[in-house]
Amino acid sequence: MTTDSAYEGDLLAVVSQGGSTVTFFDATTHERVDSVDVPALPHELCHDAANGVLYCASTYLSGYYNAHSGHAHEVSVIDVATRRVVDVLDLSPEHGPHGLALDPERCLLYVSVEAREDVPGGVVVIDTKDRSVLGRVPTMAPGPHWFVITPDGRRGYATNKEAPFVSVVDLTTRTFAGSVEVPGSEGLDVSPDGRYVYVAAPKADFRHASPKAEPGVRVIDAATGTIERVLATRGPVMPVHTTREGLILAGELRLTAAPDKPLGDQENGTLRVWSPHTFELLAQVEVGRFPLTIHSSPDGGTAYVSNADSSTVSVVDLRRFEKVTDLAVDRPEGSAAGAHGLAYVPYAG
Repeated sequence: MTTDSAYEGDLLAVVSQGGSTVTFFDATTHERVDSVDVPALPHELCHDAANGVLYCASTYLSGYYNAHSGHAHEVSVIDVATRRVVDVLDLSPEHGPHGLALDPERCLLYVSVEAREDVPGGVVVIDTKDRSVLGRVPTMAPGPHWFVITPDGRRGYATNKEAPFVSVVDLTTRTFAGSVEVPGSEGLDVSPDGRYVYVAAPKADFRHASPKAEPGVRVIDAATGTIERVLATRGPVMPVHTTREGLILAGELRLTAAPDKPLGDQENGTLRVWSPHTFELLAQVEVGRFPLTIHSSPDGGTAYVSNADSSTVSVVDLRRFEKVTDLAVDRPEGSAAGAHGLAYVPYAG
């Protein structure tokens, strides 16, 4: 279905990395509503309710992190009412945009970008009112990937696959504020009260059976910058997400390392759910192959897990801890990169 009219209902937007599209599903019926083409290769999404748009970061020309043909430098702006690209922000000479974080109170969008020859990786600051670039905050690492901000909008955290630390930035002064020692890291999120930062580490290693450090989610005390505990997992974790109620969600990869395969032999992954109060493991729910991004509904009752190798989105009921369905996301035949970034778009009417 393709239309330029507003859709009367909540939508789930899903990136197809290999397909260079964003597909929209009805968040209640799970029916496919629409699809829009975006520049290659799209990775992450961010919803800006005040301006009625989605931001979509295109990171590489082809391939994936550390195995690509070149960097992209665009952030597409998609009108959620018409589901059409209305602008493409060219961040050149910045490249490799990936992590997206919105500060709606200050009308600011933060975009992580990889290092250039003359400067380390950093975070580009964009004014969402006129989409102008206001500045750049250094993260002092080559490849900041995922980026989140605290609820008060004053601090930001970037994970780094290669650097052995999480970068901390002061968003008020737009300066590097320090680091937390963590083995090469993947996804992250902040608790709703801003007390903890949850970081997936070590980075996923698809070529070796034994990880270099205990896999799981590092719980960082935001006030002291120290690791309070590790929520252990059996396999590597990439995506981390917290719900409105504070539940800690992580996507655990289940794979057999294969030296001749860049992404290993993937099996169905697991959505792990922990209590934000006791850090007790509440549930493990089987999802698709290679869980890469996690999002949740505004009421915290439903989790969405995009599975890159399956190119599906697993819909999970967080009250009963049961998978409801899998949504199929298009990708070209033979492409290893399928479903990736997610955004929940509440009906504006």
